[in-house]
Amino acid sequence: MAAFIFDIDGTIIDSMPCHDRSWKTFLARRNVAAPGEDFVSRTAGRSGAEVMRELFGKLSDQEAHALVGEKEAIYRELFGAEFREVAGFTAFARAARDGGVRLACATAGDPDNIAFALDGLGLQGFFDAMVGAFDVKRGKPDPEIFLLAAERLGAVPSDCLVFEDAPLGIEGAGRAGMRAFGITSSFAAVELGAPSHVIACAQDYVALDPLALATLLQPEPEIHPHG
Repeated sequence: MAAFIFDIDGTIIDSMPCHDRSWKTFLARRNVAAPGEDFVSRTAGRSGAEVMRELFGKLSDQEAHALVGEKEAIYRELFGAEFREVAGFTAFARAARDGGVRLACATAGDPDNIAFALDGLGLQGFFDAMVGAFDVKRGKPDPEIFLLAAERLGAVPSDCLVFEDAPLGIEGAGRAGMRAFGITSSFAAVELGAPSHVIACAQDYVALDPLALATLLQPEPEIHPHG
């Protein structure tokens, strides 16, 4: 059976502009210089603790998580006022589940952000498995988060199609031995790259047929010559 694994931010909710704004607000409050225009593109998918250690140096887990909590509270306040899904996601996910596809989320978000996203979508308890930043030692592009999601689904990597909006997530899916579908809500297709494991890209889910995508995960039938 096919399995779909979704990132959350920028993939099922259109939240990346608010994450960008929340980082700028957080860093300004902390009197930390802006880390460059490519900051979001090179950190999207990494765990918050990893990013905080890059910005502030050596931190204990408690210190890193406190900083993450501060930054993410800013994000939720900003995005809560304009919460929106990536167009067509909920209908796509419900059609996939109705067709027997197993569903998981694999996100660098913390538990508060995960709950915030699922509450906003009205999808608490909807997914068959959930993996967040606190469940793994390393963020994307390390494949750990995707492999754990597959394990929790009872799926092998070749069963899985990963939906991702960020280059590090696309890379991580490939390193996990999974195929990927690029959602270009945050980055253009050319920024996601064109590795062989990416089957296609789309701006949103409106025109996508989940069961047609699921069939792409089925192995080619073996041909046994006669004689």
